[in-house]
Amino acid sequence: MKSTFIPEETLCGLKQADFQKVIDGKQTDLYILKNNNGLEIAATNYGGAVLAIMVPDKNGQYANIVQSHDTIDKVINSPEPFLSTLIGRYGNRIAKGKFVIDGKEYTLSVNNGPNHLHGGPTGYHARVWDAEQLSAQCLKLHYLSADGEEGFPGNLDITVTYTLSDDNEFIIDYKANTDQKTLVNLTHHAFFSLSGLANPTDSIENNIVTINADWYTPVDETCIPTGEIAPVEGTPMDFRTPHVVGERINDYSFRQLEIGAGYDHCYVLNKREAGSLTFAAKCLEPNSGRYFEMFTTEPGVQLYTGNWLSGFEGSKGSTFPARSALCFEAQHFPDTPNIGHFPSCVLSPESTYTQVTVYKFGVEK
Repeated sequence: MKSTFIPEETLCGLKQADFQKVIDGKQTDLYILKNNNGLEIAATNYGGAVLAIMVPDKNGQYANIVQSHDTIDKVINSPEPFLSTLIGRYGNRIAKGKFVIDGKEYTLSVNNGPNHLHGGPTGYHARVWDAEQLSAQCLKLHYLSADGEEGFPGNLDITVTYTLSDDNEFIIDYKANTDQKTLVNLTHHAFFSLSGLANPTDSIENNIVTINADWYTPVDETCIPTGEIAPVEGTPMDFRTPHVVGERINDYSFRQLEIGAGYDHCYVLNKREAGSLTFAAKCLEPNSGRYFEMFTTEPGVQLYTGNWLSGFEGSKGSTFPARSALCFEAQHFPDTPNIGHFPSCVLSPESTYTQVTVYKFGVEK
């Protein structure tokens, strides 16, 4: 469906014509969400990619704080295929691309060393979603993932809603149903650069991060969890109180940071009640004063410090060197299907998958 809510003047400066293309018989387009405070989010229905999040700094200057591209062809051909997109059917890694449901082994594509990552090369980031803009502040995306797509069983019917609230919240609401047992672990892979996109985009090592987690999941040499749920206390993984990202990121005497070339780990969020919408993390960029707080119903959040960004060109001539973005990906833990004591990602036909994740933006003056 065409986007009918594009204002004549946008903060992001993106052009609708640059995002209109027919791919496999489905139309892509540009969608703009704007709240009553002047914040703006731009997105496309190709992979649900977020193209801009325009928020002011402490001086009232707006900038795009999410890494992105400025045409549909650049989105499709991005050197970082998961750049600020929806992810599925399974976010994060599955060891050796294999898992078992009811005694039957399934084989997935292997696209990250020896492992399956983020739903595979033709995952949800590379699909055209059906889009309906419900209001100036709400976009509904729908995708029917066919049985056998990327090796996963079952037809999975997914609806994701993007809402920009008047409390300056970017709310991502997920619902999914299946017709046979399958795995579901959906997330959004926003690459946040709170200083604003630039050439080159600033390092995130000055960002101040808090994560509401006493525990995390250590990984092996291929970034697959060992199965251990380890305490953050006394390690560079501890963000229970605010820490500058660069303070400990290069402490490669701590093997986990060497393996990931920085942070690329799943934190086990502190929750009294599973599935409750609770505070997960905060990220502050001190020069601009921009920050966001993250809330999620998911049990985990993957912190990724953009360690493998290669300096490629993004939107409006910006470039994205290593460690120029932070990702906070709400999710179940990596390789859950092969680690029995991790919270299950199996969805049955009689159940509905739900997730709510919120990024609430603000400024500290």
